[in-house]
Amino acid sequence: QVQLVESGGGLVQAGGSLRLSCAASGRTFKSYAMGWFRQAPGKEREFVAAINWSAGSTYYADSVKGRFTISRDNAKNTMYLKMNSLKPEDTAVYYCAARNSFPLATRESDFGSWGQGTQVTVSS
Repeated sequence: QVQLVESGGGLVQAGGSLRLSCAASGRTFKSYAMGWFRQAPGKEREFVAAINWSAGSTYYADSVKGRFTISRDNAKNTMYLKMNSLKPEDTAVYYCAARNSFPLATRESDFGSWGQGTQVTVSS
């Protein structure tokens, strides 16, 4: 497992932008495929975006495709989620996740390491 810490959440107006960061510990960071999940009040945790270790492959949930961008800086041991055109339905706790494997993954069960989450609230 790798230790993960999310940051960058906050309160924004609908249509605004926000960038989340996920700091990962360990020298094996580049070996981890990573992803973002979110959980809205009263909802189950859902997949948002994923990225492989080399950042050569990414995948997005249909609900965020075209608005969110996932990226990573392995030298900085950090993954990012740039969120544009935010909607009230994007309001959720966003979680960073990692797996000790190279391939991209999108299923919650594929990830063994999780951060504590960061709150994103989009007002209407």
